[in-house]
Amino acid sequence: MYYGFDMGGTKTELAVFDADLNQLWQKRVPTPKDDYQALLQVFIDLTSEADQRFNTKGQVGVGIPGIVNAREGTVFTTNVLAAKYKPLVADLSRCLQRPVKIDNDANCFALSEAWAPEFRQYPTVLGLILGTGVGGGFVVNGKVISGKNGIAGEIGHLNLTSAADKVLTGAVPQIVCGCGKMGCFEGYLAGPGFERIYRSFYQKPLTAVQIIEDYYAGDASAKVHVERYLTVLSIYLGNILTLFDPHLLVIGGGLSQFDEIYRLLPEYLPQYLYGMATLPAIEKARYGDAGGARGAACLNLVD
Repeated sequence: MYYGFDMGGTKTELAVFDADLNQLWQKRVPTPKDDYQALLQVFIDLTSEADQRFNTKGQVGVGIPGIVNAREGTVFTTNVLAAKYKPLVADLSRCLQRPVKIDNDANCFALSEAWAPEFRQYPTVLGLILGTGVGGGFVVNGKVISGKNGIAGEIGHLNLTSAADKVLTGAVPQIVCGCGKMGCFEGYLAGPGFERIYRSFYQKPLTAVQIIEDYYAGDASAKVHVERYLTVLSIYLGNILTLFDPHLLVIGGGLSQFDEIYRLLPEYLPQYLYGMATLPAIEKARYGDAGGARGAACLNLVD
């Protein structure tokens, strides 16, 4: 059995999967954000309940909203302060009396998608999250590539290019990103960035949902906005695809539900690709919010 934990800022979920990644059981409980021992106890209690329910000792994987320091076994999280800089890997392995694998939740998202039945044919998969932030993960032959510092896949924090800035015509002011730097693509391509670009050009504080509704209703401003956004997204992806050259690009997060992305990207993106490169397959995520726990369980599929 594979146990996948999705540790979030408000809830921690455990999902149990069989050898074919069929989900057999799932439970969510509140995350103790300020008490490390209480946080560890959540993992102990859920794991014990699963062990008893299935009469086994499942393999444990954990997805966290942060970065794992592989050298020290500590984690960096911003919305679960109880775990910040704590040796979570070693402590969970000790408490649960079994090896535990931990990775970034965006990496778990990418891994979950890479192990989707229809996507297993692709040897390299790049997962892109367009949600409240921009994140990603890169999977090679079913295994996440985390990098030396655990930050491989933090693709939202590439800096805005001159080509993208030209499209925005200086109308959208740069802001300080959550990472502490100015001008990260995340500030333009995430859901709040989608709204901020529109607000900067049209002085209307509409939500992404409202803008997309206006787009489908034929509103001229929304049409131009979507074209502008997709141009910036294509410039960004041209760089990302040159760097990773994946066989599959799978997109998740709230904006991934905007189907025009999949219809229009093949038109916009080729001009920003390197040389004679061709487009990878571009797909909408299959597992959505359920992908975090599933991806964490997948951490144990490949050594």
